[in-house]
Amino acid sequence: MSSQKSQDKLIKKLAFAGLMAALCYAGYAFIPPLPIPGLFDLTSGTKVHFGNAFVVLGALFLGGPYGGLAGAVGLSLADILTGYGASAPRTFICKLLIGLIVGLVAHRLAELSKSHEKSYLTKWAIISSISGLAFNVIFEPTLKYIWFSIITPNADKAQSAIKTLVSITIATSFVNAIINSIVAVVAYLALRPVLYKTGLLGELPSKRKKQEQ
Repeated sequence: MSSQKSQDKLIKKLAFAGLMAALCYAGYAFIPPLPIPGLFDLTSGTKVHFGNAFVVLGALFLGGPYGGLAGAVGLSLADILTGYGASAPRTFICKLLIGLIVGLVAHRLAELSKSHEKSYLTKWAIISSISGLAFNVIFEPTLKYIWFSIITPNADKAQSAIKTLVSITIATSFVNAIINSIVAVVAYLALRPVLYKTGLLGELPSKRKKQEQ
């Protein structure tokens, strides 16, 4: 019986991870980028998108490994299918790490999968989101710099061009972090009760204890 429950739980988790991967893809490929005047030129290929919000949301609900992989797969696929295939390997690494960091803070430190007051959930959802996306603000341009300088050196890219690319990425990632943190936290707090009520996230520990007594 317990084996059947474990299998059902795994199937639900995999299905949810697949849904989050699809949402990550849709958040990048179909939701128009937000124009932020003065920070960057949208025609350059850099844009603020909601894909990262779904990476964070997946990690808040599913934990780091499942949420991170869902985001990595969904957004890498988005890169490939929207003409940025060369960026897909870097995207996979960055999004996986965002998910792992958010999941670590949310589930290892804060244990958000347990029953808590809304103020506690709000505080730790914000901390978790900011932790993952703030890391990305630094890591993404660093990885891009290393990628073009060492891993796949390109003689056509002058050092000044790489530095410009990095500075644009930092500005974009910073705005992305703020916007996506807000979206992810609001969505998490709104959807969490519904998903537990429908059983998609299982049952809260407090409910299980009451049933056992």
